[in-house]
Amino acid sequence: MEPMVLLNALVTRLLFALHSLIGVWRVTAVKKEPKYWLLALLNLLLCLETGLTLKFKQGRGYKWFSPAIFLYLICTVPSLWLLEIHHGTQYCSNEPGAVQVNVSNQDFNQSRDSSHGSEGIDHHIIQTAKVFVNQLSRICETVWTLALHQTFLLLLVVGRWLLPIGAEITRDQLSQLLLMFVGTAADILEFASETLDIEDVRKNYALINAILAVWTWSMLQFPLDLAVQHIGCKPTASTRRIPSLLLCRYSAELWNIGVSLFIQDGPFFIVRSILMGHFRIFNQMLVFFTAKNILVVTLQLYRLAVISLDFRATILQKSRKEVSCCPCEPYEARTHATTDQDTELKDFVPFSPKEEPQAPSEDP
Repeated sequence: MEPMVLLNALVTRLLFALHSLIGVWRVTAVKKEPKYWLLALLNLLLCLETGLTLKFKQGRGYKWFSPAIFLYLICTVPSLWLLEIHHGTQYCSNEPGAVQVNVSNQDFNQSRDSSHGSEGIDHHIIQTAKVFVNQLSRICETVWTLALHQTFLLLLVVGRWLLPIGAEITRDQLSQLLLMFVGTAADILEFASETLDIEDVRKNYALINAILAVWTWSMLQFPLDLAVQHIGCKPTASTRRIPSLLLCRYSAELWNIGVSLFIQDGPFFIVRSILMGHFRIFNQMLVFFTAKNILVVTLQLYRLAVISLDFRATILQKSRKEVSCCPCEPYEARTHATTDQDTELKDFVPFSPKEEPQAPSEDP
């Protein structure tokens, strides 16, 4: 096993576990019940996955799916649910979004005086850490929850970048996937923060659960790598059927369209439409992002129509020329193959019975 592969695999999963534990700590501090520390046991699944990956995959990733990212979601999402449901019981005394962490003189003097004891510098470091943690605990809940949301999405992208890749995905495909994840993470963060910050939404417990359910559903696209990988198909009898041909040739494009329609922009549009149509909640940002979701869904449907027309034209051309080729081969490659075969057929002129050469007759 390569040392860098081992280091990246362990460091990334350690960051996942650390962030998950911070979320559990915030839930315990807000709820003031130690039983919520049991949520930390979910990290045992991440430890088990780490051992299995190191043993069977030498630390590298799997094809089409990342178990580490999926287990990170399982470890962190419950804490964010509890924090969002408990949201609003604690208010910030300062301006919204402002964070002020100032160590008071009394706490500082106490930690400085304690450093003159027998423990010396070590005791001073411990006391300073306690003062720092105490000050962090005084940050209002809303700021903590938003910070956990932001770092959660950032770690999903950075963690996917740091995780060792397998042989099935190239670095070019990984870079495309990461760029897509950056845009996806921004949309998901905007959806959660913009809808849950509405005062009328906070008064409706069922509506909060519905929004969090849609948010959780949208997060399930991060463990999957299908957006940049095509499904490999062999020229068998089953793959020559129309649905199989379409899936083989446009697997990545169809996955991206499906994600947008059924996992991200489609559900986001439904939630925002319900907020405006049923609950009569209107604001400038809500209307703007609803229009954005409508535009994205329309463009994705247009893209699906273009793919269907192009695939239909390809099938008709193939049926006319009866070219036998791999169904997952792109259209341009099939066109060149057809041209080459036509050229060979034109160059090959078999003898007809009338044109067969006759042996010269012998003179009498």
